[in-house]
Amino acid sequence: QVQLVESGGGLVQAGGSLRLSCAASGRTFTTYTMGWFRQAPGKERAFVAAISWSGAMTYYADSVKGRFTISRDNAKNTVYLQMNSLKPEDTAVYYCAATMRGASTRSQYEYDYWGQGTQVTVSS
Repeated sequence: QVQLVESGGGLVQAGGSLRLSCAASGRTFTTYTMGWFRQAPGKERAFVAAISWSGAMTYYADSVKGRFTISRDNAKNTVYLQMNSLKPEDTAVYYCAATMRGASTRSQYEYDYWGQGTQVTVSS
């Protein structure tokens, strides 16, 4: 069992940056692939990024590649999402999730544990 708590969301102007954090409870954090998803109003939840248990492999949605960076600190049971060059279309609720499947997994239905979400709003 893993409990996930996101933080770091907020309001930022276009072109700005935010760093999201996701703190995980449980002693098995290092066995999980960690992912970030987002859901904009009226849209389905969409894959943003994922990182393997060791941090060696990362995957990104095309829409955020080159702007967002996912990382993890296994000693702190925390995964991060550094978001740079933010655009209004990045506005969404951002969710942290965990799965035992490989880091190439992009389907929300293959993630087993979810945080409550944190709002990111990018103004133009």
